[in-house]
Amino acid sequence: MNKIMLIGRLTQDPEVRLTTTNKSLCQFRLAVNRKYSKQGEPSQADFFPIVAWEKTSEFCSNYFRKGQKVAIIGRLHNRTWDDSEGKRHYITEIIAEEVSFADSKRSSDQTDSADTSVFQSANEEFNSQNNINELPF
Repeated sequence: MNKIMLIGRLTQDPEVRLTTTNKSLCQFRLAVNRKYSKQGEPSQADFFPIVAWEKTSEFCSNYFRKGQKVAIIGRLHNRTWDDSEGKRHYITEIIAEEVSFADSKRSSDQTDSADTSVFQSANEEFNSQNNINELPF
């Protein structure tokens, strides 16, 4: 299984480009604080290169900004390439499969109540359509 989950802050705005096959590609770095540090020393962070493709790429480029706290679920990917001098380079990246905001909302109570009512009505509709006693097994 190749699965990684990270919560951290963007070190830069996402960079978006199109590949030669016209696919959307977004790249950024994520700073993830280590859980502990030695007493008296500043906390340390690890920096991970993140790559998002297609729809995920578009979402990241539209909504993610430098300093924002985000959650990434993805997989590790090792890649190699040769530069113009023939020197081989290696990199391990995280391919983002799912992305979401990890900051608390900064919006007003009106937005929160609207989101809650949409969720509640969707949940009620789901429960009314799926009575467990009516299942054939």
